[in-house]
Amino acid sequence: MSQFFTIHPENPQPRLISQTVELLRKGAVIVYPTDSGYALGCRLEDKAAMERICLIRRLDGNHNFTLVCRDLSELSTYAHVDNQAYRLMKNNTPGKYTFILKATKEVPRRLMNDKRKTIGVRVPSNAIALALLEAMEEPLMSTTLMLPGNDFAESDPEMINDHLGKQVNLVIHGGFLGQQPTTVIDLTNDAPVVVREGVGDISPFL
Repeated sequence: MSQFFTIHPENPQPRLISQTVELLRKGAVIVYPTDSGYALGCRLEDKAAMERICLIRRLDGNHNFTLVCRDLSELSTYAHVDNQAYRLMKNNTPGKYTFILKATKEVPRRLMNDKRKTIGVRVPSNAIALALLEAMEEPLMSTTLMLPGNDFAESDPEMINDHLGKQVNLVIHGGFLGQQPTTVIDLTNDAPVVVREGVGDISPFL
């Protein structure tokens, strides 16, 4: 049975953030709020936790997992970014975007898109997510919580707990959120490409 934490969406309780980080470091899969609905997350190095996320979402090797970072300072470790792409990201983070970038050798192969060797990167503006990332001092491996057959992000933490309580270790209640996923921008080529139009404004990338 999973745990269920109610965390204040603007002033996250440090005690609950610390307990969440402790669970993650022990191999937990968590459901946590972002600025575009709820997401599934685990530690970057945790293969078993990632496999559990794949089972929940029924994902294959062509899925771009996302590294959720506290800011862009962690970027160069995990992704190849030219100056133009970096400026675009800097001007639009934190925000409701996922950026697809060429992965470095620091990224475990299991997290990459099999064919393209790419990784998704984002910096959320949600206070709970940022507090977790600050306390973790490393990115979270993450994917939007869209249940099989659905095209929208899950937004109701109580309903999520009813559906997934036996498959995850922790559900964080951080409020009832919007259901649109992030806008996905591919920055692997000379010009940005809008892969998916979601909650983030696409105009800066056109």
